[in-house]
This record gives sequence, structure tokens and C-alpha cells, in this order.
Amino acid sequence: MAYRGMFGSMLYGLVSILVIAIAFSFIISLILSFSSLTEASFNWFILIVSFLALFIGGLISGVKAKEKGWIVGAGTALLFTAITFFIQYLGYNSGFTTEQYLYHGGYLVSSVFGGIIGVNLAK
Repeated sequence: MAYRGMFGSMLYGLVSILVIAIAFSFIISLILSFSSLTEASFNWFILIVSFLALFIGGLISGVKAKEKGWIVGAGTALLFTAITFFIQYLGYNSGFTTEQYLYHGGYLVSSVFGGIIGVNLAK
């Protein structure tokens, strides 16, 4: 497949990740606004949903690309990581912490698995 097709499928996965993240953030903000729960009570749930969002994004990328799922999944996760890093670095003037590097490494693995499964679902 051409490079352009792989990049397009990565963009589909990236958009799906961002849509899931925005929708989930909206739901969590409503829950936090109208209840007495705190953000600390959602830490594990937020982490699970973020890994799931990256997996789904890799899956969508793999289905769209139809080949080289691990490359497409990795590219999708790296695009997400780059956007996150640039927003944090340029907007908040701080780099990634060690914990964030570990999270994004996990996101990479999750998205790669999603891409591999997505390619196999497309066949």
C-alpha cells in the first residue's frame, strides 16, 4: 500500500482516539460537576479508557490500511504522543515526566496490538 494510504488510515485512527477522549472527558466532567466524587476516584478508570481508546484507534487504522498493522498502529500512537507532547510543551512549557513516558509506551503497545488485530479483521 502506498505511504499516503497508510498515513490516511493513521489519521482515521487518530481522529477516533480524539473523539473517544473528548466524549469520555465530557462524561467525566458531568459526573464530577453533579456529584460529590473527586477526580482521584476516577484515576484507574481514566487509565483503562485511555488504553482502550488507543487500542480502538489502532484497530481502526489497521482495518483501514489492510496491511502492516503494527506499523500503522505504531504510527497512530506516535501521532497521538506527538500531539500530546506539543500541547504540553508549547502550551504549558513542560516536557514529559518519567510516568508519562511509561504511559505513552503502554499506549504504543496497545495501539500496535489494535493495528495487528485490525488488519486481521479486515481480511
